[in-house]
Amino acid sequence: MHVSAVAEAKEIAFSEGEFLVKTLEGEAELTQAYRLRHKVFAEALRWVPPTDDGQEMDMYDLWGTSIGLLDSRGTLHGMARLLPATGLFMLEQDLRMLLPSDYMLRKERDTAEITRLAIDPDIKDKGLSSRLLLTLVKGIYHWAMAQDVRFLYIEVDYRFFRVLNAMAIACDPLGPPVALPPAGTLSIAAIMDIVRCEQVLGRKRPQVMEWMSTVTPTRGNIAKRTVTEYREPEPSLSVLPGVGVLSRMQTDTPVCV
Repeated sequence: MHVSAVAEAKEIAFSEGEFLVKTLEGEAELTQAYRLRHKVFAEALRWVPPTDDGQEMDMYDLWGTSIGLLDSRGTLHGMARLLPATGLFMLEQDLRMLLPSDYMLRKERDTAEITRLAIDPDIKDKGLSSRLLLTLVKGIYHWAMAQDVRFLYIEVDYRFFRVLNAMAIACDPLGPPVALPPAGTLSIAAIMDIVRCEQVLGRKRPQVMEWMSTVTPTRGNIAKRTVTEYREPEPSLSVLPGVGVLSRMQTDTPVCV
């Protein structure tokens, strides 16, 4: 069964080396996304049950938007699904166990949730996987800018949470890591303040921040921001230096729930 994503999100599309980063649309692209999700979340991690057609879908696809990394042949190598605050977040229902009992979710229009983030596990080159992951983060950043979203909830493997902070992409944990059934994967919920992320990355890795904010658009609504725009007071953050640490970490491909 094919499920179409219903959302009013502005589309993005830009070139990054040999890859196209774009909002996924149409049956061919979305089917690839559902198959990649099945490969990662049903087959590799076993977080969800397998399906007969090899596609992983859920009700959140009805209001979510997916972005992905496509090569010149149109093959999908990575993706993430973004859920707007106008719909239900996974943290409100399926993943509520990752939050403290008294935590009140932010459901404003400047807030969204990152889900189903994954890189193709068949890619064995860790350097390429790392580059694809950082490029996907760049795509999420520009999607958020296009939607005027500042806050992003994310639920991830705890190792991935550490990787993000090692990349100087600041995430604030919302609670302690929790072992999610049935695989028992240690996972954590966090929130990203994009302005804060810009400040930290601009201070720790200004060249990466410049790369992150600059794109070659093909269509859509993409803006460029520069480090000089980050004028809010910088909070005290504990962030490990060095984006290059990602390629040196000998872990499985990190994914988002």
